[in-house]
Amino acid sequence: MQTSSDRHEYPAHWEADVVLRDGGTARIRPITADDAERLVSFYEQVSDESKYYRFFAPYPRLSAKDVHRFTHHDFVDRVGLAATVGDEFIGTVRYDRIGAGGRPATGAEADEAEVAFLVQDAHQGRGVASALLEHIAAVARERGIRRFAAEVLPANTKMIKVFTDAGYTQKRSFEDGVVRLEFGLEPTDRSLAVQYAREQRAEARSVQRLLAPGAVAVIGTGRAPGGVGRSILGNIRDAGFTGRLYAVNGALPEGQKELDGVPAFRSVRDIDGPVDVAVVAVPAERVPEVVAECGEHDVQGLVVVSAGYAESGPDGRERQRALVRQARSYGMRIIGPSSFGVINTSPEVRLNASLAPDMPRAGRIGLFAQSGAIGVALLSRLHRRGGGVTGVTGLSTFVSSGNRADVSGNDVLQYWYEDADTDVALMYLESIGNPRKFTRLARRTAAAKPLVVVQGARHGAGPRGHAVRATQLPHATVSALLRQAGVIRVDTITDLVDAGLLLARQPLPAGPRVAILGNSESLGLLTYDACLAEGLRPHPPQDLTTAASAADFHAALSHALADDSSDAVVVTAIPSVGEGSVGDAALAEALRSAAAEQPTKPVLVVHVELGGLAEALSAATSTAPQPGAASGPDPTPRTGERVKPRAAADAGAPADEKGAPAPAPPPEGTHPIPAYPAAERAVRALAQAVAYGQWRRDAADPGRVPEYEDIDERGAAALIEGMLARGQGLTLTTEATCELLAAYGVHVHRALPAPTPDAAAEAARTLGHPVALKATAPHLRHRADLGGVRLDLADEEQLRRAYAELTELFGSPEELRPVVQRMAPRGVDTVVRAVIDPAAGAVLSFGLAGAASQLLGDMAHRLIPVTDRDATSLVRSIRTAPLLFGWRGSAPVDTPALEELMLRVSRLVHDHPEVVAVTLEPVVVAPHGISVLGASVRLAPPPARDDHGPRTLPAY
Repeated sequence: MQTSSDRHEYPAHWEADVVLRDGGTARIRPITADDAERLVSFYEQVSDESKYYRFFAPYPRLSAKDVHRFTHHDFVDRVGLAATVGDEFIGTVRYDRIGAGGRPATGAEADEAEVAFLVQDAHQGRGVASALLEHIAAVARERGIRRFAAEVLPANTKMIKVFTDAGYTQKRSFEDGVVRLEFGLEPTDRSLAVQYAREQRAEARSVQRLLAPGAVAVIGTGRAPGGVGRSILGNIRDAGFTGRLYAVNGALPEGQKELDGVPAFRSVRDIDGPVDVAVVAVPAERVPEVVAECGEHDVQGLVVVSAGYAESGPDGRERQRALVRQARSYGMRIIGPSSFGVINTSPEVRLNASLAPDMPRAGRIGLFAQSGAIGVALLSRLHRRGGGVTGVTGLSTFVSSGNRADVSGNDVLQYWYEDADTDVALMYLESIGNPRKFTRLARRTAAAKPLVVVQGARHGAGPRGHAVRATQLPHATVSALLRQAGVIRVDTITDLVDAGLLLARQPLPAGPRVAILGNSESLGLLTYDACLAEGLRPHPPQDLTTAASAADFHAALSHALADDSSDAVVVTAIPSVGEGSVGDAALAEALRSAAAEQPTKPVLVVHVELGGLAEALSAATSTAPQPGAASGPDPTPRTGERVKPRAAADAGAPADEKGAPAPAPPPEGTHPIPAYPAAERAVRALAQAVAYGQWRRDAADPGRVPEYEDIDERGAAALIEGMLARGQGLTLTTEATCELLAAYGVHVHRALPAPTPDAAAEAARTLGHPVALKATAPHLRHRADLGGVRLDLADEEQLRRAYAELTELFGSPEELRPVVQRMAPRGVDTVVRAVIDPAAGAVLSFGLAGAASQLLGDMAHRLIPVTDRDATSLVRSIRTAPLLFGWRGSAPVDTPALEELMLRVSRLVHDHPEVVAVTLEPVVVAPHGISVLGASVRLAPPPARDDHGPRTLPAY
């Protein structure tokens, strides 16, 4: 064993689970003296060629001295990490700190290290070395090492590629037959892009292995009909799964070879052939045995529907942790436990490994739900066109994460991002385990396809089965940050389906201008009012009267779509009676043929008690006019229009809720028109699409983070280091706050303490009249409404009189803590805050000081780092923004100066993660310039790892 003399304390925070390139998992951890036998066994399995590349000479075996050297580390100047699967090493990396001339060195003054890798041949090509490089680089940065050097034989092209592809700034040389690579370890834009791309490919692949397996075993299929395992087995079989399916039950009688027509076995180990995914439906106490059998059979992933885990209390939570640790030790990922299952409607897979008895129609919507009950409700609404929203729009994939102990919404987002079969992503979330990562992934996904999210448990703790980091931010702030990332945030699952169906069926609107037409004046006016309430710009409704024919609807819709002054059209329809009244099928065909003429604008229908119209709109069997319908143009897709080739897979859907047969699919290339039973629901969905479309356009040019020449980043770092040396976390003094902010060009008006009237008079003489006298006691600070502030004191007499009034009203100077400050130019009082939230990351907030922000919560928020476009939108996002732009004849204030202030604060927090909170209040924004009258800063040691650190799975 290592002794305290040759090692530092074991750095447990370096341990991490990672997803490799092929979707499997490995554990990375420090190498210790206890690993001697593992290291020897690992080295014996490495080929002679790999050994030669590592040591530049034949090196068949490790000597005792070598083993001691490679397993005894001080975790500062000498560090070794191993990638493990199970109890075996599959790869190693180590660094040794070096000084001048490449000789071993110690101490922080030597900031370079030599690094070397060795990966078992059977695991080369899985991205093991790339993952190890990310982690050893993070360790080195933590220990004060800034550069790595590596010597590689020219023939070792794989290792050279690992270094050159990492994205670090590097220098390359060739000497004495060896390639020498030197590179800095500070993350660069390119290195982070490489890291995120590798993370995306690996995590997407890990989900793809679970959703598109070649062989599935259902473990826990009871001998008697019924039960969870037996039901899932039947659902997989009945859906027409294209791979191999096996039933597993340890209690099967000897000699029984089939169960419900499926090959049956007593253990997964008895299956002759690979198994990609195991669906586990046994009691929780038997799951560890099943996981071990699956691991020994090289099963790639588990869907655990068994309950009795974290949702059941502390014992269950520990059982869940053990489950994840055990599965990851075999390189497996888990969906669940307490999962409802997974579905993949692709014709190449047709997997219904869930408790849903019917296979949903194939379509272009991806669905993720943390709750099984909500998942059932969403599947039902999409599958049966329930809740008044109808149409042939099906699913691509469905994942119920249950307790999301391992696979989470982040992983599924990684999969959907590159999934060609998914056009729209719908998510029901009750908790977000890693909000920083979710926001990053959501922003990237939303730039390619719509992401609609509804959050449950918004006003209380999340489900007991979910382990999440506590956030200090209110739900409204989190929602604002999600919207900034392009997420379409809705409040109910009804809204989730409404928005999802519109986005899956119709093009994005180019703007907020809405044309309204229909055969009901009243319904048109309701739609008009709903548009105004949602911030849209509707044209006056066009009333076609109740006598309107299908031809009238066709002509009106064609005209509205051709009108350049509208970006979307809402059609309202009510039943008509009497001779010559329009039929549902004829009206649907008229609308769809007219919409096909202008396929770049979305069309929505608000219908009242017209069940037949809704079905006909979404899935007319032909583009030809029905009897009695007006003829319309051929809706053949135009050149360049996207065709959804899988729309035909919706044929053969089951009957709807009223028992009517499901409609046939629409012709290829046409956009089914979504129908809504209420104007408010249609308009709300349209407003979400309008906002998302605007976000997409803005995201194409996100702005830039400005550089300011007067920022002293190094000086600020030195100040912070010196201040933190005095304590682990502290609120800076007024003097220290002003000094730190000044390093970033933020200048705070001096406020001199005034413990006595004479001291106040002296402070006023120093600053110059006119001055303000303010009480800074916590209960009076920033509360001018309570009378704790006296302004425009022109001379000493007024100052002394104000001092006497304050002490008479509120108490002694010791209680008031009065200060004197020079008057600033008149303007609008605002507040700028930045905080590093443990869950959401660094957030910049802005609002008007006083009641607007404190009572009404009128604050806007952006993720740090803030770009110039973010700052501009931040100022304009609050409801009280008109006060900054000349409301009711007042003078507009200097918002460019305000935006620059926010950008400087954002840079401070982004550059120095030790700055965990900044508050500037009030910031008086005058017609020319700004004045920061109050400021506070809090410091704390930075986290060892953040989202810019090496990729890892959540710790268990």
